Amino acid sequence: MNADPQDLLAFLAVVRAGGFREAARTGDASASSLSEAVRRLETRLGVRLLNRTTRSVAPTEVGARLAERLAPALGEVEAALDVVNHYRDRPAGTLRINVPANVARTVLAPIVVPFLETYPDVRFEVVVEDSFVDLIAAGCDAGIRYDERLEQDMIALPIGPRTQRLVTAAAPSYLAAHGTPRHPRELLQHACLRAQFSGGATPLWEYERDGETIRVDPPGPLVVRTGAAFDLAVQAAVAGLGIIHLFDDWLLSPLQSGALVPVLEDWCQEFSGPFLYYPGRKHLPSPLRAFVEFVRGRAGR
Repeated sequence: MNADPQDLLAFLAVVRAGGFREAARTGDASASSLSEAVRRLETRLGVRLLNRTTRSVAPTEVGARLAERLAPALGEVEAALDVVNHYRDRPAGTLRINVPANVARTVLAPIVVPFLETYPDVRFEVVVEDSFVDLIAAGCDAGIRYDERLEQDMIALPIGPRTQRLVTAAAPSYLAAHGTPRHPRELLQHACLRAQFSGGATPLWEYERDGETIRVDPPGPLVVRTGAAFDLAVQAAVAGLGIIHLFDDWLLSPLQSGALVPVLEDWCQEFSGPFLYYPGRKHLPSPLRAFVEFVRGRAGR
């Protein structure tokens, strides 16, 4: 049974974007034309691929299976067509990268602007996700993760700072009112501002000193989902609501100004920085190839 490749592309775009309007905003087609394309595909295949309500669009079980199989196949088609870009004077096309929230803010920020200034024909799409992700199924060219979260059989390239640290800190007003914890277990008697992954898991706070590793699950008045909501937690910490545990570069400004004061410093250990990773292909899409070389060049400098 044949299907129009453009209808397949439209269906996959809607699934990835989570809706017709969202897909239209990131592509070249209108929401109505995307809806018509999906309707044609459903008619040709004889099955419903999307469940539509006034508020949301989600794939049916068969739709999800189709999208899962389509993503790598269409990725190969795009890679084949990208061979044309080898004959251009400069790379062109879309580069889609999947990154955690802290990487989007602290690692990509100083890289993306000079990269796009160097390659103005590249469209850079950043997908923020803190959970494990299948790059191919997610329709992404590359991702950035820490070494313990790298996908198997991927090429990995260091990007950003080579060491990072999670810092525990609180406002002077909070410490004056509640005291300063001297040991990680004392956090269990404090108000702590927690982060939660998109899947619902709340990561433990981990500390290490002299070969001893301690993980604590402290209580607190505020829990935020990872991402931009971290800024809300930082503001709450500065206001004296509780103790925060976050990447040092995210807390750099309030730490430098004295709005936050680090605690348990000798327990907060450094760990290796993030990696850019991508599938090993003989012919990389030209935007990705350009970005890889750009990152390598920055590392060399």
